[in-house]
Amino acid sequence: MGGTELMGAGLERHVDPQLLSKFQIIRSRVRELDPARSHILWLHDLPGDPESEHLRDPASRSRFKKIVMVSNWQMQQYKDYLGVPYSDCVVLKNAIEPIVDIDKSGDKLRLIYHPTPHRGLQILVPIFERLCDFHDDIELDVFSSFELYGWGERDQQFESVIQRCKAHPKINYHGTQPNEVVREALGKAHIFAYPSIWRETSCLCAMEAMSAAALIVAPNYAGLPETTAGFAMMYQWDEDVNRHAVVFFNQLNNAIVAWKQQREGLLAHLATQKSYADDMYSWQRRAAEWTNFLTSIA
Repeated sequence: MGGTELMGAGLERHVDPQLLSKFQIIRSRVRELDPARSHILWLHDLPGDPESEHLRDPASRSRFKKIVMVSNWQMQQYKDYLGVPYSDCVVLKNAIEPIVDIDKSGDKLRLIYHPTPHRGLQILVPIFERLCDFHDDIELDVFSSFELYGWGERDQQFESVIQRCKAHPKINYHGTQPNEVVREALGKAHIFAYPSIWRETSCLCAMEAMSAAALIVAPNYAGLPETTAGFAMMYQWDEDVNRHAVVFFNQLNNAIVAWKQQREGLLAHLATQKSYADDMYSWQRRAAEWTNFLTSIA
């Protein structure tokens, strides 16, 4: 399942089904509206998505009791791009199940990339290849394919970078795997290497990496600063892909060196990061927020 499907399943698992039954909670794509229930529009996409264009029209927005956003950054984008008033919205952030099996031992430094390919894999792979010239003890796990959404044919445009992954002796290309497999790998990963070129509304990959006590290297782009809450080794995003790659190389190298030279201090920092993520992004907290929200408008 992709992020939207994981969130829908989590909501159904953690919130009283009798309360949920009073509402038709529509995840991003509006189709048929049930006249017997109140309508909640739960947006996971960007305002430039054609499926969101109808929200320019106040009459279309009036069909929904509330529009649920997954981050404050996303809400601001909908306000600026489509004119959706703040008063029509409520921010209920995404949630994860905490990752409990964590093991940062071993003689290798493990990096991981688990978003879909178009979000930055083409920057990461050549940077990792170059870093291998300086560090002989690093390894990269790549869990990335459009098969996650059933769009395997879209992998073809990334075939060259996927083949580079498969050919490199220190890159393990796993394609799409069940979330439990990715979470197990996250528990062993030291660094989530994410040179994002995608405007994340809210990043579940980063939330899970935080819970797994993995050091995040990512740019200050879109919703990533809000998601990572100051814990990531964040760098200045750049529109130019080559300049972006240079800055990412330096920051990822800094992260590798930090694991080697400042391990104990880094582990303490990542323990605090994990505690934050396990609390702020827990389904226990989010289910209570959803319950209070739905009860207030029932």
